[in-house]
Amino acid sequence: MAIVQIDKKELKSLTQPAGKEVRNSTKTKRVLHILLKIIVAVVIAILLFIATVYTVNKISSHAEQKRMEPYGQRIAVDGKQMNVFIQGQGEETIVILPGYGTAAPALDFKPLISELIPYYKVVVIEPFGYGLSDRTQKERSTANIASELHEALQSLQINRYILMAHSISGLYSLDYVNQYPDEVRAFIGLDSSVPTLSEQKIDSSDTEPVKWFRNLGFARLQLKLSADPYEGLPYDQQTKEQLNIMIRKNMYNNTQLNEAVSMYSNFKAAEQLNFPPDLPILFFVQANHPVTDRWIPEHEKQLEESVHGEMVLLDAGHYLYRSHPKEISDKIRDFTGGIK
Repeated sequence: MAIVQIDKKELKSLTQPAGKEVRNSTKTKRVLHILLKIIVAVVIAILLFIATVYTVNKISSHAEQKRMEPYGQRIAVDGKQMNVFIQGQGEETIVILPGYGTAAPALDFKPLISELIPYYKVVVIEPFGYGLSDRTQKERSTANIASELHEALQSLQINRYILMAHSISGLYSLDYVNQYPDEVRAFIGLDSSVPTLSEQKIDSSDTEPVKWFRNLGFARLQLKLSADPYEGLPYDQQTKEQLNIMIRKNMYNNTQLNEAVSMYSNFKAAEQLNFPPDLPILFFVQANHPVTDRWIPEHEKQLEESVHGEMVLLDAGHYLYRSHPKEISDKIRDFTGGIK
């Protein structure tokens, strides 16, 4: 039998590749193990962060509930409770409707209310999902919203009034004044929406991530990282504190999200509507809209058929009643004095 002899150099060359493969395999496993640990640590950190945000939100919400100060009066509307705030003893009544998402309308309009109440009876209606009013699952169509507003005023036995609306409520008011022309003496728009400048269409499925965002407490974190919308404006500290509580209470609630879903169809439904020609109209409009150059021209179109229509341009943002309450109040007094 032949004996094959292998010297030491040949043996070393045969065994070396296998050693490298073992070392490489061990190194790869070690790297994968480290990566796995990092991934697990990151996942745990994310879960802990989410749990912390959720817990802080729950605890804070519970504490804020105790600090919330009731205002206004609650009346029965469509089987639920709607909050209404009334001040002033003037012979003329102004009914104020809020823009979309206004957390606490009665508090938000406070600077303007303070300027108006020496001369008017001021009624601020907080629609369902706003302020201290109940929430509702009923579709947020213009027809339903207008019907609820009218029921509230009928319950208060307010049958003749000037309607003043901010933002999206201007769209609802367009339908409202055509339904109840014998009740509305005049319309005042506070940078009110126009049907020809529609909002983007939102499906109900688009609101699901927002609900998760809200339920996990990230809406509170978002507000914490945002600028104070009332900084430098004529609101006392107590009112600002209550406004911040109400913002956290009502932000992204289901009723307002349902209103966002209905918004596109509400705009479309209003495209064929016009203000009655004999209805006095006063528009307060921001002079420099940040998005469209059609803001002023489209408001001018709404005044074309009006026998008593005026537009006042203000160097202000969308919430112009917060920054220019006296200027607005003075013009309203001048305007209403001319329609008596």
